[in-house]
Amino acid sequence: MPLKSSVEYVCKECGEKFSKWAGKCPACGAWSSLFEQEIESGRGISAKSMPQGNSSKPTPISQVPTAHTKRLSTANPEFDRTLGGGMAPGSLVLIGGDPGIGKSTLVLQTLSTIAAAGCKTLYVSGEESAAQVKLRAERLGAAGGDMLLLCETSLNKILECAAQIKPQVMVIDSIQTMYSEELPGTPGSVSQLRECALKLMIYAKSSATVTILVGHVTKDGQIAGPRILEHMVDTVAYFEGDKKGQYRILRTVKNRFGATDEIGVFEMTSLGLIPVQNPSRVFLQEGELSPGSAVSCTIEGSRALLFEIQALVGKSSYAMPQRVSAGVEQKKLTIILALLERFAKLQISNSDVFVSVAGGLKLDDPGVDLSVACAIVSNALNVSLPPRSIVIGELGLSGEIRTVSSLDLRIKEAHRLGFEKIAVPASGKIPVIKGIEIIKFKRLEDTVGWLCS
Repeated sequence: MPLKSSVEYVCKECGEKFSKWAGKCPACGAWSSLFEQEIESGRGISAKSMPQGNSSKPTPISQVPTAHTKRLSTANPEFDRTLGGGMAPGSLVLIGGDPGIGKSTLVLQTLSTIAAAGCKTLYVSGEESAAQVKLRAERLGAAGGDMLLLCETSLNKILECAAQIKPQVMVIDSIQTMYSEELPGTPGSVSQLRECALKLMIYAKSSATVTILVGHVTKDGQIAGPRILEHMVDTVAYFEGDKKGQYRILRTVKNRFGATDEIGVFEMTSLGLIPVQNPSRVFLQEGELSPGSAVSCTIEGSRALLFEIQALVGKSSYAMPQRVSAGVEQKKLTIILALLERFAKLQISNSDVFVSVAGGLKLDDPGVDLSVACAIVSNALNVSLPPRSIVIGELGLSGEIRTVSSLDLRIKEAHRLGFEKIAVPASGKIPVIKGIEIIKFKRLEDTVGWLCS
């Protein structure tokens, strides 16, 4: 007798199920997130179909063994930094990014390198044939190792193969192409993604296998699938940057084994992704700064990173002047322009203002406020900042310059790269460094006066 089919609506953000469609998910409040999914009566997730982990019993935390938790190096210093010092045994890592930005290239290079060092690795491809992967590996110079390759989309077969091989590192490229026979629905659906991620998590924890998942992203840049996917994994990393550009940034937004917001900088070449040893020089222009340019320093994870910010101020031909920013939050730019109007008496209310961070870096650091303001003033008044100078500080709504976190680390990094003048908040704890001039400011108008002098 054929099974009776029916329809339910599943939220792709939280995974909750409903009998009726709604424009807004009643559970998580996401708009346009419910999609139709056909179900069959008599089928579902039973206790037998659920993945089973190793049985355990309560143990005093002081007696939990940690002898086998030594991290495995990827032989790539930038990738190791992003993961918090290497790959932790049993960790589940999710890497996302736009198509063609370098996700598969990075994991293929990594597996080939550690396989050549004697580590057993398994690369599972659900999107390409074995011949396609081999051709790509030959182009990258990564086809000569002992890396094992499996082209399969059935998760049950993949786990059976992994149980026999017992790899130390396994890559699933990509998680959206995997499916489990116990569940209805096509690969990439909410139920399939949740089930496959759960099975892989249990396998990784029970076998101490480092498991890396490559994930697709939506047009908004988020990992495709339910948000629970990001909660289940140990580490979530996103690739940033223009895929047509030369440099890529791998940013960690979640990491149970290291610092969050850590970044790794890579250069895309004909031989794949190469780690950049000194990222600060990538985002800085050689020579003197032109009007509209300013240098500042931000903290990304445990790293101090210098960058150049550029501004362009011009007469507007529209009734509503344009405010465009790249790498800086739009609301922050609006606040800074209001502060310049109010306290620095800079008349730019009828001008178009464009602000961009050189190199494609995205900033979410209040310590760069003062550098954005200086770049705008510099271009509006056609004056350049002093040579070999750097500006650091957060702006308050009353025009005061507030201190920032890790100010000593920022100053030391600027000194290491040869900067001689550093404008900083007057209230910050400033280290004494020979050969560098520290200029302290309390108010925004004082900084603008220094710039115009």
